[in-house]
Amino acid sequence: MKISILTATYNREDCLKNLYKSIIENIASSNLDIEWIVIDDGSTDNTKNEIESYIKDNKIVIKYIYQNHLGKMSAINNGTNLITGDLVVDCDSDDYFSSNAFEIIKKNANLLLNNENFYAMCFLKSDTNGNISGNKFRKDGLVSTMFDLYFKDDIKGEKILVFNTKIRKMFKHEIEKKENFITEARMYYKMDKIYKILCINEILEIGDYRKDGYTKNIKKVFYENPVGYYMYFKEIINEHKLTGVSIKKKLYIFKNFIFFLTLNFIKKLGFEKNTTKKST
Repeated sequence: MKISILTATYNREDCLKNLYKSIIENIASSNLDIEWIVIDDGSTDNTKNEIESYIKDNKIVIKYIYQNHLGKMSAINNGTNLITGDLVVDCDSDDYFSSNAFEIIKKNANLLLNNENFYAMCFLKSDTNGNISGNKFRKDGLVSTMFDLYFKDDIKGEKILVFNTKIRKMFKHEIEKKENFITEARMYYKMDKIYKILCINEILEIGDYRKDGYTKNIKKVFYENPVGYYMYFKEIINEHKLTGVSIKKKLYIFKNFIFFLTLNFIKKLGFEKNTTKKST
C-alpha cells in the first residue's frame, strides 16, 4: 500500500524540518511506501534549497513543484495531479504527523479501500500540548459526512482526512475568478452528496496556529475571497437538506450568506467606481 502526502507551502522553511522528520520516523515504524508531494506557492525564503536537501537524503520519494503565488487551494489542485498512492492525506507545512500516524492509517486502510461508499477516513488533530482541536466524534467508527459532522453533530475544530485516491482525484477545490482561497469544506460537501466518511478518534496530525496563518487572519481571508464564500453558503442552502440542522446553525448559514452577498456587492461597487475614476 502506498500513501501520498500533499503539502502546499509558502515561506515555511523553518517548519518543514519538523514535518520531514515526522515522515521519516513514521516510515521506520510502519514500513509503508510513501511519496511526499510539495507544492511551493511562490516562496521567497530558502524553501527550495531545504526541500532539495531532503531529496538528496534519498530516504523517500519527494516531488517538488514551484508555482507563482496563486494560493493554497490552487497548489493542492496542482499537486493532486501527481498523486500515485492508494491513499492521500494533506499535511500543512507548519504541521507534522503524530509518532504513530502511519500505523493508524495502515491499521484502518482496508476499511476505506474495501468500501466504495467511503471517500475518506476522518481523524483528529491536536496542538503541540496534546489538546485536541475542537472535540471528538460522538463514537469511534461513526459513519457520517463532513456536512453532518459540523452542522448536525456540532463537531468543532480541525479534522484530518485520509482519502481514497481514486475518489479524491474526481474532485478539486473550486476557486472563483481573481480569488486564491476557499474553505476545504466546499469540496467536502460536494463529496458528501455521493459518499460517506468513517470517523476514528485517533490523533493523526499535530500543529499550532501561526499568527500569519489563514485561521488567525480569517477576516482578511473573507474580505479577499468573498465570491467563493458567497458560493459556498449559497450551495449549502440550495443543495443540502437542512433537516436536523439546529436553528443556531441555520442562522449561521443564512447570516453568512447575506454577509458575503453584501460584501460582494460592496466590493464590486467599489471596483467599478475606481475603474470609472481611472478612465476619466
